[in-house]
Amino acid sequence: MILSRFEWTIARRYLLPGKGEAFIALVAGISLAAVMLGVAALVVVMSVMNGFRAELFDKIVGLNGHAVIQAYGGRLDNWRQVLSQTRATPGVTHASALIEQPLLASFNGRVAAILLRGNTAEDIAGLRPKLVEGGLAGLLTPAQPADPSGASDIAIGARLAENLGVRVGDALTIINPAGRATPFGTVPREISYRVAAIFEVGIYDYDNQFVVMPIADAQSLLLTGDTVGMIEVRVTDPDHAAQMLAPLGRRLAGQATITDWKALNSSLFEALAVERVTMFVVLSIIVLVAVFNILSSLIMLVRAKTRDIAILRTMGASRRAVLKVFVAIGSTIGVLGTGAGLILGFIFLAFRQEVVDVVQMLTGQNLWDPKIRFLTVLPARADPWEILAIVVMALALSLLATIYPARRAAATDPVQVLRYE
Repeated sequence: MILSRFEWTIARRYLLPGKGEAFIALVAGISLAAVMLGVAALVVVMSVMNGFRAELFDKIVGLNGHAVIQAYGGRLDNWRQVLSQTRATPGVTHASALIEQPLLASFNGRVAAILLRGNTAEDIAGLRPKLVEGGLAGLLTPAQPADPSGASDIAIGARLAENLGVRVGDALTIINPAGRATPFGTVPREISYRVAAIFEVGIYDYDNQFVVMPIADAQSLLLTGDTVGMIEVRVTDPDHAAQMLAPLGRRLAGQATITDWKALNSSLFEALAVERVTMFVVLSIIVLVAVFNILSSLIMLVRAKTRDIAILRTMGASRRAVLKVFVAIGSTIGVLGTGAGLILGFIFLAFRQEVVDVVQMLTGQNLWDPKIRFLTVLPARADPWEILAIVVMALALSLLATIYPARRAAATDPVQVLRYE
């Protein structure tokens, strides 16, 4: 819809009412602010929800891969053959053996439950960006331990180190309850390891439990011989990992089962998906309320300008011209409110962590407890298509709100209005 110069002049005049029409201007301003806040709320919340999913995916997959091949009974004896088959599967970019076992750790009288992970040197090297203290040289060359006593090196999570009071260089004792059988019963196996590195993944449960060591040391501690518990797999398309690994799953039937990242974390990611949809619907109501404000402000404007509209009609303005004027007024409010909402939303996202810190300081409450929310910072990731959908929705609703008052204005009968003038 293209406005002529005359129509745009009238629309601009009505968008900036005179001194005697301050109330109409106030209502229009409230409508613009409502659209702005609604759009900003949608942009912020949906970006934060996307950030949650992306951060959780990156951190979880960073340690667990896109899928795992788990042996029945917990031990995969022919793991080298399975590893070769996995690497030969189309779409697989990486596959490595992995041992994962819940155990106990002790230091200076403190005991904590841990999740032992025996990784290959390549996977251990992937922890380098997450290190907060120490180094991985001793884990990557386990044949030459850094500790003069001969103890092997391990890396542990930052929260676990805090809970046990462990620092780099300390000796941490790992206890395997399923030790060796003796005439007097099973004796737990206890081995001391040198803490060579402390890492922080960013997910509280991982940082609070994980202990990483070379796979050969894990086999020795668990007395499993040359076996592993699972194989970690990465593929080219994580969203279709199950379909890509289905042929391999059929070949391994009876030996092992394949579980992708969606199944491993199904409850978490399904909850996030439901929450995203719910938040979008709920926050869209704010935009809907703003649209009703546009509708009410235009109805008031039409009633206030009935005489002016009648005069315009007698001067030759067509019904279509009057219709276009009031549609342009409402649409302009929607466009300005949407644009301002986008700016406000992106400003909030840019300073989101500072906002959280200020709110925590003013309320005295910890709003970002990693024990509850898994992550240690507030994430955000804007999806261009989602932002476009928000903009289109706001503009479309604003346009729909103009139709009724614009039709009422166009239907004004100048004879009836000016009969007694």
